Amino acid sequence: MTVALYARRKGWPLQSVSVRLEHSKKHVTDCEDCETKDVKLDHVAVELILTGVLSEEQRTRLLEIANKCPVHRTLTSEIRISSRLA
Repeated sequence: MTVALYARRKGWPLQSVSVRLEHSKKHVTDCEDCETKDVKLDHVAVELILTGVLSEEQRTRLLEIANKCPVHRTLTSEIRISSRLA
Protein backbone atom coordinates (compact mmCIF):
# COMPACT_ATOMS: atom_id res chain seq x y z
CA MET A 1 0.00 0.00 0.00
CA THR A 2 2.82 2.41 0.88
CA VAL A 3 4.57 1.72 -2.44
CA ALA A 4 1.39 2.29 -4.46
CA LEU A 5 0.62 5.55 -2.63
CA TYR A 6 4.18 6.81 -3.19
CA ALA A 7 4.11 5.96 -6.91
CA ARG A 8 0.69 7.60 -7.33
CA ARG A 9 1.91 10.76 -5.59
CA LYS A 10 4.94 10.90 -7.90
CA GLY A 11 2.79 10.24 -11.00
CA TRP A 12 4.73 7.07 -11.86
CA PRO A 13 3.10 4.43 -14.13
CA LEU A 14 2.84 1.71 -11.48
CA GLN A 15 -0.07 -0.58 -12.36
CA SER A 16 0.10 -3.09 -9.53
CA VAL A 17 2.21 -4.34 -6.64
CA SER A 18 2.43 -7.95 -5.47
CA VAL A 19 4.50 -9.31 -2.63
CA ARG A 20 5.72 -12.87 -2.14
CA LEU A 21 7.05 -13.88 1.25
CA GLU A 22 9.02 -16.95 2.25
CA HIS A 23 9.66 -17.72 5.91
CA SER A 24 12.37 -20.02 7.20
CA LYS A 25 14.40 -20.64 10.32
CA LYS A 26 18.17 -20.43 10.11
CA HIS A 27 20.65 -21.53 12.72
CA VAL A 28 22.09 -18.60 14.63
CA THR A 29 25.55 -19.59 13.42
CA ASP A 30 24.34 -18.04 10.15
CA CYS A 31 24.14 -14.74 12.03
CA GLU A 32 27.55 -13.63 13.24
CA ASP A 33 26.26 -10.63 15.20
CA CYS A 34 23.46 -12.41 17.09
CA GLU A 35 23.66 -12.34 20.88
CA THR A 36 22.35 -15.84 21.60
CA LYS A 37 23.84 -18.94 20.02
CA ASP A 38 21.27 -21.60 20.97
CA VAL A 39 18.26 -20.49 18.91
CA LYS A 40 17.20 -20.25 15.31
CA LEU A 41 16.85 -16.95 13.52
CA ASP A 42 13.62 -16.19 11.66
CA HIS A 43 14.33 -15.25 8.06
CA VAL A 44 11.75 -13.66 5.78
CA ALA A 45 12.61 -13.35 2.09
CA VAL A 46 10.53 -10.69 0.33
CA GLU A 47 10.01 -10.57 -3.42
CA LEU A 48 8.38 -7.36 -4.64
CA ILE A 49 6.66 -7.62 -8.04
CA LEU A 50 6.09 -4.23 -9.64
CA THR A 51 3.93 -4.07 -12.78
CA GLY A 52 4.13 -1.04 -15.05
CA VAL A 53 6.56 0.74 -17.32
CA LEU A 54 9.03 1.93 -14.68
CA SER A 55 12.64 2.98 -15.05
CA GLU A 56 15.30 1.14 -13.10
CA GLU A 57 15.69 4.21 -10.88
CA GLN A 58 11.96 4.22 -10.11
CA ARG A 59 11.99 0.48 -9.33
CA THR A 60 14.98 0.94 -7.01
CA ARG A 61 13.29 3.85 -5.22
CA LEU A 62 10.08 1.85 -4.75
CA LEU A 63 12.10 -0.97 -3.17
CA GLU A 64 13.64 1.58 -0.79
CA ILE A 65 10.15 2.84 0.08
CA ALA A 66 8.94 -0.73 0.68
CA ASN A 67 11.80 -1.25 3.14
CA LYS A 68 10.66 1.83 5.09
CA CYS A 69 6.94 1.05 5.27
CA PRO A 70 5.29 0.60 8.69
CA VAL A 71 4.92 -3.18 8.31
CA HIS A 72 8.60 -3.65 7.41
CA ARG A 73 9.69 -1.44 10.30
CA THR A 74 7.52 -3.43 12.71
CA LEU A 75 8.91 -6.75 11.53
CA THR A 76 12.53 -5.59 11.76
CA SER A 77 12.18 -3.99 15.18
CA GLU A 78 12.39 -5.73 18.53
CA ILE A 79 9.01 -7.24 19.32
CA ARG A 80 7.64 -7.96 22.78
CA ILE A 81 4.50 -10.06 23.07
CA SER A 82 2.30 -9.90 26.15
CA SER A 83 -0.30 -12.65 26.46
CA ARG A 84 -3.18 -12.74 28.92
CA LEU A 85 -6.38 -14.62 29.44
CA ALA A 86 -9.60 -12.74 28.75
